[in-house]
Amino acid sequence: MDSTTKPGSTALQGVRVLDLTQFEAGTSCTETLAWMGADVIKVEEPKRGDQGRVQDRNGVDSAYFILLNANKRSITCNLKSEEGRALFRELVKTADVVIENFAPGVIERLGFGWDDIHAINPRTIFAQIKGYGPDSPYSNFLSFDMIAQAVGGAMSLTGDADGRPLRPGVTIGDTGTGLHCAIGILGALLQRTVTGRGQRVQVAMQDAVINFSRIAFATQASTGKPAPRTGNQSVLATSAPSESYKCKGDGPNDYCFIYISRAPSEQWNSLLKVIGREDLREDPRFMTPRSRWENCAEVDALVAGWVAQHDKRTVMQLLGEAGVPAGAVFDTEELQNDEHLRKRGMFVTVDHAARGPFTMPGFPVRMSDTQVPVTAAPLLGQHNEQVYAELLGYTPDQLAAMRERKAI
Repeated sequence: MDSTTKPGSTALQGVRVLDLTQFEAGTSCTETLAWMGADVIKVEEPKRGDQGRVQDRNGVDSAYFILLNANKRSITCNLKSEEGRALFRELVKTADVVIENFAPGVIERLGFGWDDIHAINPRTIFAQIKGYGPDSPYSNFLSFDMIAQAVGGAMSLTGDADGRPLRPGVTIGDTGTGLHCAIGILGALLQRTVTGRGQRVQVAMQDAVINFSRIAFATQASTGKPAPRTGNQSVLATSAPSESYKCKGDGPNDYCFIYISRAPSEQWNSLLKVIGREDLREDPRFMTPRSRWENCAEVDALVAGWVAQHDKRTVMQLLGEAGVPAGAVFDTEELQNDEHLRKRGMFVTVDHAARGPFTMPGFPVRMSDTQVPVTAAPLLGQHNEQVYAELLGYTPDQLAAMRERKAI
């Protein structure tokens, strides 16, 4: 953040984050903090930086990297050299938060584990994201999003009952863990206002996915068996309709998802009115949530016949206006080009130094007293001169000498 920003003008104005993260789980955490006004300084290895930069292999930063590193500053620092480590120690003295998601054991071998950071600056919050808890039998195993979704239960719940486990399309193992970590950091910052001390925040990807799968444990509690895969049914398997229905059109996403809650039958009766089948209101097959679930094949056939006559937006409009939960299946292009989403800032276009105009999702949280414009992800080391001069007082000549020695 610009050091001239008025104090208190954003939620995290004045909070400095040293970001040692790479790929997605950690970077999504620090991007969230940056969107709330924190000064997030991405500390990268001098030669290639965050490994996520090169996913596109076309000579410029990847779209993957740009989407996860908006509103940050980038510096380079060689933590494998003694000069680089000394430089980082000086930076830690200025930091409110240090966060890393290296492979297990890496940060400790570099000399910047929790005890080291706490000794340098007792006020610093030290956050870590790993695949598994430190006391897990798998603590030394590597993890990525799909691994976390497998070991955290999400895959066991996704897919049809007679099909194989499927990875959910959204990256709850990565970004979901990052958001859990951001919550922990915010709590630690608040507690520090009372204690004056930093603390260690640890989030395991397996644990975060378990938390996302929380409601499945209600099924296990009631049946005494593992929660099964139920396709598009609720994990509690007590609702009908609960399905994506094919709409008019031949596109792969010309579907609308319709869901009637387990509450009494008001929503179901409203649906019957919209589709012109109020004659079925007293049909014993459909009078209660339980009876509709037991006859879900008949329910699906009834709803599908009407839905097929209309495009997905019309289905969503007609049912939504009648108080029936219904959502058109929008693809990524439809969402990015949605006029309303653009207007409210859920999609923004930034000017990237190498790629030029780049459209990306913005920050979904709206805060009445915090507005931080989305800025493009930084180039590798783009803010070396600015950060090292601003925080540590280095001159251009000193920086040039450190660059020559490959410390930065």
